[in-house]
Amino acid sequence: MKKHFSLNTIYGVIFVAIIAGIAYFIAKVPTIAKLGISPLIIGILLGMILIHTPASRIISQWKKGIIFSAKRILRLAIIFYGFNLTFQLIASVGLAGFLVSIIMLVSTLLLGITIGTKVFRLDRDSSILVAAGSAICGAAAVLAAEGTLKSESYKAAMAVGTVVLFGTISMFLYPVLMKAGLLGNLNQIQYGIFAGGSIHEVAQVVAAGSAVGHHAEEIAVTVKMLRVMMLAPMLIVIGIWLSKTVVDVAHKTHSQTSTNSIMKIIPWFAIGFVMVAGFNSLNLLPHAAVHSIVQIDQFLLAMAMTALGLETHVSKFIKAGVKPLLLALILFAWLFFGGLAITYLITSII
Repeated sequence: MKKHFSLNTIYGVIFVAIIAGIAYFIAKVPTIAKLGISPLIIGILLGMILIHTPASRIISQWKKGIIFSAKRILRLAIIFYGFNLTFQLIASVGLAGFLVSIIMLVSTLLLGITIGTKVFRLDRDSSILVAAGSAICGAAAVLAAEGTLKSESYKAAMAVGTVVLFGTISMFLYPVLMKAGLLGNLNQIQYGIFAGGSIHEVAQVVAAGSAVGHHAEEIAVTVKMLRVMMLAPMLIVIGIWLSKTVVDVAHKTHSQTSTNSIMKIIPWFAIGFVMVAGFNSLNLLPHAAVHSIVQIDQFLLAMAMTALGLETHVSKFIKAGVKPLLLALILFAWLFFGGLAITYLITSII
């Protein structure tokens, strides 16, 4: 029985890897690449399509391998995501870029969680996932937060869906408005700060920045990577908050809570992410080696997203209703209008 279970787990991981490989290949098609659609997004879409076909009967036998990909491989991928960053890169954004990035990140998170739980009466996990995807780095942030919250897979898939929708709108909308002169008197530096501080996915930021100019792209990507760097602190704060919740519940119910149960909640992979970024900042590895690691990590993230899609049924989306979408719409409006106003304010002062 144990051998059979192990084989099914391995088959599940191999299957997820194959689908992720297809997603990775599709993302490299020039037309798709120009749209800024990452392998992560394609992976979750392929997974969701497959789970609604007759093949789902066979796929269900490999559930352990799929869960392994969605949980364990995800955490490994988040750790090595640190190779996308260096502390030198973060320092290069300047004070204006730093302030805009931090203000937008914190305000979007707080706004999303507050409106989600208090106004729309969404559950805590759904509110955090939608807010994290909008505030930090899109699908990768949703995945990382899901790994900490240990929420149901469909909630993460739903949050990723909002990232795809509103991030794609931003990617096309920002350059059009900029070229039409409808963003006021923004120069390329200000536009880069605005785009990097408010667009959801890294790939979407690259596309929106490059459409305006090379300098705008450089600034936008650098500011965006600062938001990515805040992924680890966010996960640690969520972990500490959850551990405090466990202790509070234990006190109220007069039950015991072990140190081990609290330690399991703390997202240690987030600390690994920071350590890897720190190591990468030392420039000890050749550029080619770092590039290869980043490509492998992108594939691992695509595997995690594919596995997430394979665990997501449309019926759960229907049950959730339109509230998560409305929450994401409000956050999109805040990212655009609030981001534009804060960019103007900060850059005029500094």
